[in-house]
Amino acid sequence: MLSAVAALSDPLASDPLFRSYVEEAVAKTAENISPLYHLDAFDWTVLALYFAVLGVLSLYGAYRIKQVVDFWRYRKIEPRPKALFAEDALPRVTIQLPVFNEVYVVERLLAAVTGIDYPRERLEIQVLDDSTDETRGVAERAVERLRAEGFRIAYIHRDDRTGFKAGALANGLKTAKGELVAIFDADFVPRPRCLRELVHFFTDPLVGCAQMRWSHINGSYNLLTRLQTILLDGHFVVEQTVRNRTGGFFNFNGTAGLWRRRAIELSGGWQHDTLTEDTDLSFRAQLMGWRFVYLLDEDAPSEVPVEINAFKAQQRRWAKGVTEVALKLYPRILRSKLPARVKLEMFFRLTGNVSYPLMILTSLLQFPLLLVRYNQGFHQLILLDLPLLLLSTFSVVLFYGTAIWYLDRAGARRRLLHLPLVMGLGIGLAFSNARAVLEALLRVKTEFVRTPKYKVEGVRDETWKRKKYQRGRGLTPAFELSFALYFVLAISYAAHMRMWGTIPFLSLFCFGYGYMGLMSLLQTAGFRRRPDAPRPAAFGRG
Repeated sequence: MLSAVAALSDPLASDPLFRSYVEEAVAKTAENISPLYHLDAFDWTVLALYFAVLGVLSLYGAYRIKQVVDFWRYRKIEPRPKALFAEDALPRVTIQLPVFNEVYVVERLLAAVTGIDYPRERLEIQVLDDSTDETRGVAERAVERLRAEGFRIAYIHRDDRTGFKAGALANGLKTAKGELVAIFDADFVPRPRCLRELVHFFTDPLVGCAQMRWSHINGSYNLLTRLQTILLDGHFVVEQTVRNRTGGFFNFNGTAGLWRRRAIELSGGWQHDTLTEDTDLSFRAQLMGWRFVYLLDEDAPSEVPVEINAFKAQQRRWAKGVTEVALKLYPRILRSKLPARVKLEMFFRLTGNVSYPLMILTSLLQFPLLLVRYNQGFHQLILLDLPLLLLSTFSVVLFYGTAIWYLDRAGARRRLLHLPLVMGLGIGLAFSNARAVLEALLRVKTEFVRTPKYKVEGVRDETWKRKKYQRGRGLTPAFELSFALYFVLAISYAAHMRMWGTIPFLSLFCFGYGYMGLMSLLQTAGFRRRPDAPRPAAFGRG
């Protein structure tokens, strides 16, 4: 640019042809984003990394788009039970309630479970309590009261938490009497007819598990819960429905489902060598030939985390657990006689969390890209970037927008406005979940980290801020805030250079990292200011 401008002051500038040539060169340079003229080794390295990462992410984006297409194609093909049990022939059901330090919600859980519409003589309830605090006394007293009311309910406590939730479930099976086993986590409030909606599918002797969709008690509590519900709805509306109705594998989600006990036992039982024992058992059972059923239009209400560190810990556990299951089972899946399309779908399902380390790399590349892209005109941006960006980002809008539209058309317009923030939230999870993926790949074992529940139901309920079980923040927020600052600088630079088209994209990264880091610091600081607050647990520990 400077050399071209200087040329205009050259004596030859009086020549009309020469002046025309220089003015054309200036105009072309102005169309470009940068004054650089030649790509050097650094430029090529940045571009190669960028397009490699964007290419991989776009493959997963194309997979999401296919799921959206399949959802609208198969959404009306609802599963039907093979037959219906007669009332006097209903199978015996054991309801297992795995509990660990759930003093605020255990009584709510028991009240909901004992309100389930199912013959008492065919229903058994097990409270599988590994608690180390006053939850033990609260739960034991509630069980004694319910037993006196005529319920067949047992309180089973373990001092040794071997296997964590998987260990508790396996321990309960030793004394369970039911042919079928229902599981509800402490944060769930099952509806009275939930068992009757699920049980008739087991008239088919090949059905091993039936799962309900999660809904959300406190989904509108704050910004975090509103964004979480959209993330979860995408999984439960689109992913689970498509996998089940297209003949693929889908996983039991650890709660709000009914298992055939024989399917659990013949598939190897509950194992605790991964952090997602539910996904592990689900895929082992389906490899054995058991059929699974997913009920999109039957829901089980649950409480989602209202506190950012609890949310991050939950997401981290899921990311690590699924990666561990991939390492454990995908070689077996590849050797199986499953159709190629099922194997391919399972590849995307089990490796999807690789996007988090790639997201960090993408983040690091953004500022160098602003410099390198000086050499490229707008037409190159359209030809190279746009198709990949549409696959990797617009697919997210289609995916979560589909879930919103299906569940809540009346409120869809308002909820759709949250989609940019949902993408930002996903980006903000990059450090926490990338760490989880790397730990899984390096075979680093960690404890099962429970998600604290506070019985938050009303939008004005702030009592949780005075309750225990709050999680510590660790060092992750420092990385998140440093990347937020990095993107503030990138946005400032883009604005200075009038690269307006890049600013919305950079702002997603800035919001995601900034929101995660800042909320982690603020919520933990607010908790520590309480004079009666116990010390938060270290991040990543149960």
